[in-house]
Parts: sequence; C-alpha cells; structure tokens
Amino acid sequence: MTETNLINLKSELSDEERAFSAYGSFDIIHRYSEEDGSAVNLVVANGREFVFRDSFYGESNELLKKRLVKRYAKLSVYKALRELTGKDLPWGSLTGVRPTKLAYTLLKERGEFADYFKQFLLVSEEKTALTEAVIRTQKRIYEENSGGSDFFVFIPFCPSRCSYCSFISHDQKFAQKYADDYVDALVKEIEYSFKFVKKLRSIYIGGGTPVALSDENLEKVLKAIDKINGGVEFTVEAGRPDAITKNNLNILKAHGCTRICVNPQTFSDKTLKVIGRNHTSEDILRAYDLAKGNFAINMDLIAGLPGENFSDFEDSLSKTLLLYPDDVTVHTLCLKRGSKLKDDGVSESGSDAFKMVNFAERTLTLNGYSPYYLYRQKYMSDNLENVGYGRDGKICVFNVDTMEELCDCVSCGANAVSKKVVYGEGRIERFGAPKDVKTYLENFSRVLEKKDELFG
Repeated sequence: MTETNLINLKSELSDEERAFSAYGSFDIIHRYSEEDGSAVNLVVANGREFVFRDSFYGESNELLKKRLVKRYAKLSVYKALRELTGKDLPWGSLTGVRPTKLAYTLLKERGEFADYFKQFLLVSEEKTALTEAVIRTQKRIYEENSGGSDFFVFIPFCPSRCSYCSFISHDQKFAQKYADDYVDALVKEIEYSFKFVKKLRSIYIGGGTPVALSDENLEKVLKAIDKINGGVEFTVEAGRPDAITKNNLNILKAHGCTRICVNPQTFSDKTLKVIGRNHTSEDILRAYDLAKGNFAINMDLIAGLPGENFSDFEDSLSKTLLLYPDDVTVHTLCLKRGSKLKDDGVSESGSDAFKMVNFAERTLTLNGYSPYYLYRQKYMSDNLENVGYGRDGKICVFNVDTMEELCDCVSCGANAVSKKVVYGEGRIERFGAPKDVKTYLENFSRVLEKKDELFG
C-alpha cells in the first residue's frame, strides 16, 4: 500500500506501485516538501529510503507548477521501485490513459516531447518512437479539428459475456426483458440530444454488441440517427461474429453506416471457448465475407489471452492480414475488477504479451498499416498499451477525437459519458449516465436534465 501526504495524488502514486506488482508487494511511504525552489520527494519503499530533488526552474505559473509537483512525485515512486526491483517498465513513470495527449501538451510547453519522455519520464526508446509515429499519422485529423462534435450511442447487450469484459453489458436473457424499453428511451435521448451538436464530425454506435439487438430495434435506433447524419464517418461496432447477419448488415448499409468492427480477438477456437465466446474462427470468416466491400472494416485482436502463447497470437495476426481489413486494433489483455478472469484469479503478468505487441507493431507496419491512436489502462499485461493501426486514408476520426479529446462528444445511453471541451482553458467537463440499464431507465428524465446543464 502507498501512504502519502499528497492526498490528491494518492491514487496516482498507487498506480506507480501497481505497475510493479508483478515483481513483488510493496509498503511505500511518500512525503513531499519544497526547499529552495525545488521539489523534495522522500520515498521509503519496503524499509529503504530514497530522496529525490527536482528544480521548479523558477516556474511562477501555478498551474504548470502543480503539474510539475505531480510529475516529480510519480517519478520519485517509480525511481524508488525501479531501484528496488531492478526492473524498467516500457512506459517509464507514465501511468495515464493518454500518452499522446501528454506529448501534445509538452509540444506546446517545450516545443518537443521525445527527449522529455526518455530522459525525464524514463519512457523507453521504443514507446517514445511509437508515440511519435501515432502523432505523425494523426496529423491531418488533429489539425482539421474545428470545435465540432462527435455523436456516440451505447448499446449494452451482447450474445454472451466475454470473460475478460468489465463493461456493464448484458447477455441475451437480460436483453429480452429490457431491450424494448431501453431502445424506446434511447431513441428519445438521441432525438433530444441533436440540439447539443455543433459541427458533426462522426457518429459511433458502440457496445456491447449493437447488432445483438433485434433487427426491429436496431432499425429504430438507426432511424433516429438518420435525422442528424449528413454523410459523416459512421461506425457501428458490430463486434461479435455470431451476431452479424446479412439482414442486419443490410439495415446498417441502408442507414448510412460506413464503417463496422468485426472483432475476432483470436482465431483459436480453443481460446474462444475459454473467453466465453459462442462462435468459431469460421464464423469470423463468414462475418467478414458478408461485410467486405460494403463497409470499411476494423478487426480487434488481444495480446496475452489466457493459455495463448506467441505462436497462437502470430497465427491470429497472420489470418487477420490475409483478410486485409482497413484497421487492426491490437489490445493488451486488461484484467479489471468485474471481469470473470479477474474474479477467477487469472494474473495479467507472465504471458508473452510484450513479445506479441512488439511483433504486431513490426508486422503491421511492414504490411502498410500505421499506428494512429493508442491508450493505456490499469491492470494491463506487462504495463503495455492498446494501439489502433490503419491503412492510408482509412483511419477512424472518432478514435482520434476520443483519445485526444479534441472536441465535444454528445453521448447517449446507459454508461455513456458526454464531454464538453472548454476551448482556451484546457478544461473538459463531463457527465456520465448511470451505468446499468435499469438505473438509466429509472432516472431517464434526470439524464436529460444533466445533459442540459453540461451543454446548455
């Protein structure tokens, strides 16, 4: 456990400790003070004492000084644990979700970020280069941002629950009871929310598995969106191959959907059973064949799935590349509270995830894909990351906007988080709807009121 006198940073300092959890358990006492224009961080880790002094360089801007206090404190805990364990982590002292967003901030403050990443934050050469590559690929979309809005809709139903999933999503049995009422409320919220949209940049229906809805309910949602869609990028996270049919793909096409996700996660039938997916690798090929030529297609893979070795992942990536989708997203297994794998005591360490992720980056780059967005989560295998790779001209606007928080996101449905970007102030305001369907339905009028407060 971590004890600190910087109460507002307790969670983030605990994240530094958690990043080293594969190498032991730690008792950490952290004390922060200031002396002669410097930050002084004392760290006692498992009885060993470390002291780190870092200058504020005469910084008088209070906001920037607060950032430095936070960075120095996290770095001190990281350095102490690195010294204690003899282990370097690929992302150094960085624990945040969005490394690229920090890189953009440093570019504005300092004119560069790569040296700062490597020399100060102790990020590896490889992960710094990955961040640079993502920023290069994002350039057009990042510069085209004009204070617009993305529109997001959440469908929290799936054919079955994957064992690694920690989202509030429900299987078909639950959906039969609540889907009709949920869709009716969702349509009302969608239509109510059009007034909050500025210049529309993209639409994204995520889940869950949106096409797990009946064709009738799916069409109700899409008809509501018709009223706002003016030909922008429109993604539906179809996701599970066992829920994709010729009928629901035809419905998506008829309502202007331009991009879908067909997500294998793995091409191993054995692993698919282990992770609770009721389909086979043949179903993946069938779903892809139904969709190709009608949509841009993204496919997801997960590195570090239970029981899989490097050869299994290599085989899945090879089969994905034979299909040649427009985007490939490589996730690292993340075991959050609420997932069956976490409850069963499966560990996020000890897999070949590091080797898998590096292999994916090399292989996809050699095959004409460029990394264009990345994000990190707690409890990821080997403290790695998730990376989206796209072919030239095929990268997803919504993914870039979301990861870099470039513009407002008007979000509808249970567990949907709306964001308002306050330009010029470096501030983002949020409202998260109730996570589960029943609570969302019971508090529907309050959801609309809170969105009025956020965007009004």
